[in-house]
Amino acid sequence: METFLSICVGIGLAAACGFRVFVPLLVMSVAALAGHLNLSSPFQWIGTYPALIAFSIATTLEVAGYYIPWLDHLLDTVATPAAMVAGTMVAACMMSDLSPFLRWTLAAIAGSGAAGLVQSGTVFTRAISTSTSGGLTNPLVSTAELVLSLVTSLLAVAVPVLAIALLALLGAVIGTKAWKRLRPA
Repeated sequence: METFLSICVGIGLAAACGFRVFVPLLVMSVAALAGHLNLSSPFQWIGTYPALIAFSIATTLEVAGYYIPWLDHLLDTVATPAAMVAGTMVAACMMSDLSPFLRWTLAAIAGSGAAGLVQSGTVFTRAISTSTSGGLTNPLVSTAELVLSLVTSLLAVAVPVLAIALLALLGAVIGTKAWKRLRPA
């Protein structure tokens, strides 16, 4: 059961990387320093004060960047591969009870996949926001993404199975809406 929960925490945090790359890392750092999260030995540096400071600065810069109209599109371009790398890393970080081969394979598939799917959804949402409002609603989209990243990260650490269930529900709702929109009439 502990292995299953660690996989759920890893995938939940990886998905949160798709909304914002550094928010889940900041949440992990705080949770590890508070003793609520056990990190595998190669990743214990995440639970240090220098890492907390670095993640705080990176999170602040990333969040602020998404409120600058021309910069948000540039960040989306850079954030897609960064989210997938971060998703792989946070997933592997949480799967300490698995063999290294299984850990990294699962992290690369599930962690990177979850982050990539969520990031693709945010890029799609921002493109719709830009095309329908000329970018005026992009700050609202950015705020929603920040809130979703924070909530997903906190849920992944506190109630991992619920985080996975909510992500699956969110994916189903978005997938259904996209299917209806893109399906020929």
